[in-house]
Amino acid sequence: MENLGISPSLLGFGCMRFPVTADGKIDEATTEKMLDRAMELGVTYYDTAYPYHNGDSEPFVGRVLNKYDRSSYFLATKLPIWLVESREEAEKKFYEQLERLDKEYVDFYLIHALDKERFEKMKELDIVSMCEDLRSKGKIRYLGFSFHDDYEVFEEIINYHHWDFCQIQYNYMDTEIQAGDKGYRLAEEKGIPMVIMEPVRGGLLSGFSQDIEDMFRKVNPDKSVASWALRWVASHPNVKVVLSGMSDPAQVEDNLNTFNNFQPLSDKEEETVKQVVDTLRARVQNRCTGCRYCMPCPQGVNIPDSFRIWNDYHIYQKYGVVKDRWEGMKDEEKPKNCVECGACEEQCPQKINIREDLKRVQAELDAPQWK
Repeated sequence: MENLGISPSLLGFGCMRFPVTADGKIDEATTEKMLDRAMELGVTYYDTAYPYHNGDSEPFVGRVLNKYDRSSYFLATKLPIWLVESREEAEKKFYEQLERLDKEYVDFYLIHALDKERFEKMKELDIVSMCEDLRSKGKIRYLGFSFHDDYEVFEEIINYHHWDFCQIQYNYMDTEIQAGDKGYRLAEEKGIPMVIMEPVRGGLLSGFSQDIEDMFRKVNPDKSVASWALRWVASHPNVKVVLSGMSDPAQVEDNLNTFNNFQPLSDKEEETVKQVVDTLRARVQNRCTGCRYCMPCPQGVNIPDSFRIWNDYHIYQKYGVVKDRWEGMKDEEKPKNCVECGACEEQCPQKINIREDLKRVQAELDAPQWK
């Protein structure tokens, strides 16, 4: 982050997916060893947030990092804008976070998970001014935001303020989703350094069907599949930190090996990733873009979500990828409730045969081929 005069480690430790015990609490002994190992081998960026691990992440991370000199690492956390209704409440929440972290200041402070609605709330509550006041008091060093919405909203947010950095979801499968490639280019043009979350898409890019994995291993048999996703992101010049939500010691070791011997993707490797993406996208079952012109369905069927789940199931050929979403969908929203009235197809700009595809969604996800 040359414009800020600092150089955090390219690998950042995301503190949202720590290993947990049988009762769902952070496995503190294992996680502390993981954090210690990361520190030992040069990881200097640690990213937590108020709600992570049901509120336990901030205090735990703060306790572990207290073993180390405060100048030896960068600590990031985030304002849960959805939990505050006034500037005063937001400032109170910030000081609560400092207390939970047991720190005098936060290096990177983000307004958490901005979308259009939360952005409007941020403006209404004058949150940026509040954060700048906290910066003037030495409580925040760098101000940014994390983002989950479409590119047009990203463009509006990034142009609203002279941000020190921004954080987006970005990986080789999500180049046209959320901020995507266009958002990356805009931030680069504006000289705003980027922190990247979900580089392995929540673990989806760490393992595939055998044919896909063979495409990677044919080029480099010694590297993990996950390392390809991390290196793809880190090969972008304006990406300054790549966050990995590491869940076990083996992931820590693999990621440390990737970044402590970091090499940008070669031309041959870039072409391999492109071939993988093309192969995966060719598995998409229909052309649904999620535009929602088909909604609302008179029978209450959630058509876009049904197709999104179905397409992901075919892309990754693993039921586990979609299990929670499919089984968590309300029964009245599932495709089985379609009465084939055809109202959706009249509105679909992609001219999808929605009625027939909904039958396939229900049948294939009720009896998955790929377990």
